[in-house]
Amino acid sequence: MSSPHHGEGPRPQDPPTEPTQPVPAAPEPRAAASADEQPGASHTQPMPRSPYLPFASLGGDQPQAPSPQPYPAHQQAGQHLAPAQPERPRRGPGWGGALALALVAALVAGGVGGLVGGMADDDGGGPTIVQRVGGSAERPDGSVAAIAADAVPSVVTVRVSGGGGAGTGSGWVYDDRGHIVTNHHVVDAAGDDGRVSIELTDGSRRDAKVVGKDSSYDLAVLKVDPTDLDPLDIGRSGDVAVGDEVVAVGSPLGLGSTVTAGIVSALERPVTAGEAGDESFISAVQTDAAINPGNSGGPLLNGDGDVIGVNTAIAQVPGQQQASGSIGVGFAIPSDVVVRTVDQLIATGRAQHPIIGVSLDRRWDGEGAKVLEDDAAQGGRAVVPDGPADKAGIEAGDVITELDGRRITDLDQLITRIRAKAVGDKVTLTIRRDGKERELTMTLEAAEES
Repeated sequence: MSSPHHGEGPRPQDPPTEPTQPVPAAPEPRAAASADEQPGASHTQPMPRSPYLPFASLGGDQPQAPSPQPYPAHQQAGQHLAPAQPERPRRGPGWGGALALALVAALVAGGVGGLVGGMADDDGGGPTIVQRVGGSAERPDGSVAAIAADAVPSVVTVRVSGGGGAGTGSGWVYDDRGHIVTNHHVVDAAGDDGRVSIELTDGSRRDAKVVGKDSSYDLAVLKVDPTDLDPLDIGRSGDVAVGDEVVAVGSPLGLGSTVTAGIVSALERPVTAGEAGDESFISAVQTDAAINPGNSGGPLLNGDGDVIGVNTAIAQVPGQQQASGSIGVGFAIPSDVVVRTVDQLIATGRAQHPIIGVSLDRRWDGEGAKVLEDDAAQGGRAVVPDGPADKAGIEAGDVITELDGRRITDLDQLITRIRAKAVGDKVTLTIRRDGKERELTMTLEAAEES
């Protein structure tokens, strides 16, 4: 169809020219989005109250394209319009010719696939949907989705009620005998007469019995019916490096089967948690994977899906009375400590705590950990007679500056590093006495349990 020349009216065979659509006005400038607003959200229309957009609002009618203009949009320099000349009515290629041209263009541009793709979208404005080869549940080995698919069925929600209150935490299947690993502080509220149960991913629940628990390592072991339970594989935390990718699984805020991911942020981070006299001393794996209340007791997994830690604590912002949620600084008990402690709890119901046999001075604000002077120690003896430190030659007032060649900054770091060892391990201590340093070797012994 020929467009009318300048000064001509529409010809009788031409359809009436459609009015052009108005161009929407540009949105008014606005202030920067507040923290409550979602990034990238449109503010030209009021947002719905629900945080989820209704389905209809996601797939509304597409805006219609403007009608073709009857004149060229611009004129090139030096171009002149010829005077109107009478001419015979001409017909365009018609629908048949237009379709043939479209088919040729499709074949030339993209082959048969381009033709099929162009014809499949009748309205010309729909999305392109790509179907994943191999099924929606398959993901590459080592991906977070693949790790989660394997691990989630072996992670449980631990539910506790008793005289100390009620609450939920997390746990995971340790072996094929029905032992579940969790934190001491998760089950401690049950006391001796409370009830402990686990909830599986399918929603079913099983009663659990506390086999053993230890506040110093913040670990506990439960026993349940082992039917259809698959234990998780356990890796060596000693092989973990800062920057390794990790996945945390658990029940934060009671939301079971929750998966978060991050990296190992630091190793051997000294963490002391709990009330005075009932503290947990942990040489922890630090991670930025989101960990919240309720994640406690759940596994921290490496890129192979192996357990390399048990999530146990989150950092608290200074000045707050209580940690409210993840701030990207979470801590896990290293798996090497977990295996050693859990095996002891399963075998005897108790765990051994390695000690060096000294009383430390919490008033000391210098570098290292200072052994109390005898006149300040309980019972008048800062070094336990015939204990590991006494046998190695440590005296009251000595300052311990290194353990196995690594600097000690304060007494909490010394305690957590000692607790990360096993009874019977040999360690080398560097001490400072009268301004001089010396090295001593000692063998760790088990603390006497009261």
